Amino acid sequence: MTGPSLLYRSSVPVTDDISVVIPKVGDVIDREDEYYTQVSILTAMPMDYMLQLDELGLDVSEVTDYELFLMLFDTMKDMKTDLIFGDLDISLFERSYHIETGAPVLYDEENDIVIDRVAYTKIASFLRQLHHLEKNNRKPANGEAKKFLLDRARKKAERNRRKKKESQIEPLIIAMVNTEQFKYGYEETRGLSIYQFNESVRQILHKVDYDNKMHGIYAGTIDPKHLSQDDLNWVRHK
Repeated sequence: MTGPSLLYRSSVPVTDDISVVIPKVGDVIDREDEYYTQVSILTAMPMDYMLQLDELGLDVSEVTDYELFLMLFDTMKDMKTDLIFGDLDISLFERSYHIETGAPVLYDEENDIVIDRVAYTKIASFLRQLHHLEKNNRKPANGEAKKFLLDRARKKAERNRRKKKESQIEPLIIAMVNTEQFKYGYEETRGLSIYQFNESVRQILHKVDYDNKMHGIYAGTIDPKHLSQDDLNWVRHK
């Protein structure tokens, strides 16, 4: 999602009635499971739910990301979604259809608010940008590939059921606080926005990589001719 810098923003508008929040690190870590579950739902692609779709008798190749979103939305209705949608009450939204086009939408009749395909795309795109999530557009090439991927998905699901769930953000906070390039302590980090923190992590990783390359050049183990201008500029940020 392009637009104004997110560095000092606390939310981003999607429509006149809907905004997506940029929460503080402290709020995220206090409600981590809930928050990242919602992010996962809102950014999910059909391949991410291949196994569940197959169990419903649906072909993953024929389900769009928007259709999947409409299927999954109800699972969020009993959750507190203020870290993503602020004071928007998503429990009021029901499946409906656009009056003019007949396209499926989510509609809050009480407040006359619509989430259509365009609004969903903006929400998902922004959350991917915020957390550097790649959009999984893969599709099985044929029936044999689909069978292989389904088998792999079942094995992965079984491993995940047995695996102890670990924090996504805590290890990053600990690593950053104990890195010389990061200038914040544990309590100060809680006050950063999740965007500020995630971008700092990426920038520090780039700076460490740059420093290692420079050490290699000085030691004669890396030929600078093989490096791009991006490699030689630690200030760049993507």
